[in-house]
Amino acid sequence: MTPTTVPPLALTMGDPAGIGPDIALALWSDRRSLSLPPFLFIGDAQVLAARAAALGLDIAVASAAPETANALFDTALPVLSVECAVAAVPGTPDSRNAAAVTGAIETAVALTMAGRTSAVVTNPIAKAVLYEAGFGFPGHTEFLADLAAKATGVDSLLPVMLLAGPKLRSVPVTIHIPLKDVPGVLTEALIVETAVITERDLRQRFGIARPRLAIAGLNPHAGEGGALGLEDDAVVQPAVARLQAAGIDAVGPLPADTMFHDAARATYDVALCMYHDQALIPAKALGFDDSVNATLGLPFIRTSPDHGTAFALAGKGVAKPDSLLAALRLAHTLAAHERASKETL
Repeated sequence: MTPTTVPPLALTMGDPAGIGPDIALALWSDRRSLSLPPFLFIGDAQVLAARAAALGLDIAVASAAPETANALFDTALPVLSVECAVAAVPGTPDSRNAAAVTGAIETAVALTMAGRTSAVVTNPIAKAVLYEAGFGFPGHTEFLADLAAKATGVDSLLPVMLLAGPKLRSVPVTIHIPLKDVPGVLTEALIVETAVITERDLRQRFGIARPRLAIAGLNPHAGEGGALGLEDDAVVQPAVARLQAAGIDAVGPLPADTMFHDAARATYDVALCMYHDQALIPAKALGFDDSVNATLGLPFIRTSPDHGTAFALAGKGVAKPDSLLAALRLAHTLAAHERASKETL
């Protein structure tokens, strides 16, 4: 496959009242200086045109299909339209547009699984707004896993959330659940499955020949020999032993409070953490503007900015597009690695 025939990235609209349209427009307007990989925006073309006008941007928006997006990209922002039910007001989310938000995601997944786009890049959604319309998933990640499972005819898939930044890659083993529920959900099998998926995707998509996994403990000081909790000795340590027996370069459980300084990070390629904030706080502290949320374990590549909808910034021309830029570039790179990996099989 030559560079000119590589399918474009599929970039979803996100919540139309948020900053997704703003940052997509900002990046496209600087596409040449940024050497931006071509993308097909999947969402409401009217939202894009109205937001461009509000921001004072002279940007042409053109209707496109995946097969025509690359040719259009230099002169117009290519859009596959998924129309909102009501006009999108910057900063004022409306649950009546939930179907367009989820429809854009469904379209991006279908196109990518069909090979018509090379990866899914998702702009931020507002889960609370979607919940008002009956959205039945804890978040973006779980929704994407459900779409993938249905498309591949399996009962379920385990989605693995990876925060990838210039200084740290981190994975939460448990994701969008209350902290009080973590010890009951965390199992040896879940840690092992998450680690296996992470190791495989780091090899096949990130091009890391032998990934090094650092496994965090659940409790302070990794349980302090049982004095601060039994889970690290009873659950985490056996999982690490299983991974090592399978030939995976894994160490742990490690005290989480000493895992993220410069010298410690130099010893591993990814940190597997036991709960959401244990993974995301260091990732965002070390790379808030340029970290990327990537979902592993899916039959397609998915990346996303690591920030939210930022309704207060929408339509004001002050939203920073750095994380979306990083997400587009990472998706492009991962797709290239995956193509190369398949060609060597």
